[in-house]
Parts: sequence; structure tokens; C-alpha cells
Amino acid sequence: MAGEPQPDCLFCKIVSGEIPATIVRETDTTVAFRDINPQAPTHVLVIPRVHHPDAASLAAAEPQILADVLSEAGHVAADEKVDETGYRVVFNTGAGAGQTVFHAHAHVLGGRGLQWPPG
Repeated sequence: MAGEPQPDCLFCKIVSGEIPATIVRETDTTVAFRDINPQAPTHVLVIPRVHHPDAASLAAAEPQILADVLSEAGHVAADEKVDETGYRVVFNTGAGAGQTVFHAHAHVLGGRGLQWPPG
């Protein structure tokens, strides 16, 4: 069921502490941790504590929590000191867009030049 932890979800297991992660920020509604395969010097994932398969379904079901994820992305950028030099927030939605973990999440990328359009 949407919003409920899923037993086979990697990110739900990180939220519960079942799987370790390098956590950089936590709130009542979000967890932010370093990506294990970073694509930039700063590459942090910000996830909601509730399970929704992608950003679109999170927005439809719990828009305030999606806003919390985006707000936390800004805090991560400031903590990582990339807020003034520039950073990117990416939500991959669906396998065709590169989503590999089907729990809504934002990538915060910075610390190097980021080209447009992305590959």
C-alpha cells in the first residue's frame, strides 16, 4: 500500500536502519544520505520516510512531503557548500528515465560543472 514501508525496498530499509547508509541529514519526514555511486563530488539522495514509488505518486498523495524533500535538498546543498556555486536536484521517474530504486527520491548533485542537457 502506498505510504507504507515495503519489505523489498532498499530505501525503506535505510529509513528503518536495517541497511546502513552515510546519513547527512534527517527530519521527521525525510532522510538524506550519500549516494553509493556518486556522479559528482556532492551526490546526496533525499528520500521521504514514507514509501511512494516515484515523485509523481508522492506529489499526488502527499504534496507536503514532496515539498519537504525539496526543502531538504536545499539544506543539503547549503551544508555541502554547493548552494552558491550551483547544484542540481533530479527526480528520475520511471525506468526509462534511469530510476532504479522505486521509492521517490531526489538526487542533489554539485561540486563540478553540470552540463545541459544531461545525458
